[in-house]
Amino acid sequence: MDIRSRPPTRSSQRKLPITDCLRKDIRMQRRTFLSSLAGSVAALAALPKAQGAEQAVQALGLPSSDVARGGRTPVVTLNGQSLAWTLQDGVKEFRLVAEPIEQEVAPGMKAKFWGYNGSTPGPTIEAIEGDRVRIYVQNKLPEHTTIHWHGLLLPNGMDGVGGLNQAQIPPGKTGVYEFTLTKSGTFMYHPHADEQVQMALGMMGMFIVHPKNPNERRVDRDYAFLLSAYDIEPDTMTAKTATMTDFNLWTFNSRTFPAIQTLVARQGERVRIRVGNLTMTNHPIHLHGHIFKVTGTDGGWVPASAQWPEVTTDVAVGQMRVIEFIADAPGDWAFHCHKSHHTMGPMGHAVPNMLGVDQQKLTAKIERLLPGQHYMAMGSNGMAEMQDMANMGDMMPLPANTLPMMTGEGPYGPIEMGGMFTVLKVRADQKAGDYSDPGWYAQPKGTQSWIID
Repeated sequence: MDIRSRPPTRSSQRKLPITDCLRKDIRMQRRTFLSSLAGSVAALAALPKAQGAEQAVQALGLPSSDVARGGRTPVVTLNGQSLAWTLQDGVKEFRLVAEPIEQEVAPGMKAKFWGYNGSTPGPTIEAIEGDRVRIYVQNKLPEHTTIHWHGLLLPNGMDGVGGLNQAQIPPGKTGVYEFTLTKSGTFMYHPHADEQVQMALGMMGMFIVHPKNPNERRVDRDYAFLLSAYDIEPDTMTAKTATMTDFNLWTFNSRTFPAIQTLVARQGERVRIRVGNLTMTNHPIHLHGHIFKVTGTDGGWVPASAQWPEVTTDVAVGQMRVIEFIADAPGDWAFHCHKSHHTMGPMGHAVPNMLGVDQQKLTAKIERLLPGQHYMAMGSNGMAEMQDMANMGDMMPLPANTLPMMTGEGPYGPIEMGGMFTVLKVRADQKAGDYSDPGWYAQPKGTQSWIID
């Protein structure tokens, strides 16, 4: 039985012990939900350019109209979406399914993850301060699980730490969490059961609580994503869950550049970006071309008197940071982690340093050993040649199911990035609420650097 496709019976509304929740049928009120969810990504891709966040939410079939009502801006989750809900006796009911999935990291690489509702991260939960929520968590994993609601203030028995606050949710069973959202802010959800495996395989998601007063903390664009890291060797599909620090995939929402969604804004708009870190290290998140302030953490909103101007904010392990700024500078602006190896794709970490080494004679000898094949010596003058190799396609094929160390083509040549990197595109003529990619920016005459002899 899949809780995403069946409405709850009245008997399932009683508060049962978490291990007994599946003993009553759990049925959804709207039988069409599963099919509409399956078509949601295609619906988003088909949106007219002039449609914005509220229209996007409606086109996806997600009942978030109460978020948009009164002028609230629904969250746009990079490469993701928000979770649908139904109303049952005044309680908003959400349904999560913990399950193994297969998902593209970037073109040329797919991985086997554990996630929620067919993706990692799982869908963003959006609700409003004061809402009573009931969240069904169906376990389709091969082992038990729980969900911890990171940063939310709730009864101890709803905190989701297996063995401490609740019984684990066994495979094939469903757990139910119910609580009132007492404060607005930016939060996360993730397992508190076999964390090293379950979080290493992608089990995480965002939980956004909008202020009850729609005029409070209003912005024009509201983006959200989670930082995650994986160690997946070439020609394999499953992350090594015992890896502690030596990861080779650094991601925004389990995607790497250039597969990470572009952020867009109209010049003069107020933009909010919510970032959560569930990796094993910190990430200095840097925005080009703008000055922002940190306006929130997973502990709540930061008072205006405690904010200061920044262009980089460090997001430590298990933390959330909310930044806000006025998109006053038109252009294509890089947005990335400032640890240089976190903006690279998979690479061998035991490769010797070849800078300054003349490899020409050795290259000729190796080519004689490999008749009919192409050998390319690299590293003598730096590693920018990695982008050239990535562009050679079948002439220099990568190992199966992996990504180049550097990739991405811009209007003036190779971008030479990967990992935790994307672009903020600000345009004076971008229509309010239009989230479509406007293409590359054309610098006005006299405002671009040039090359001389």
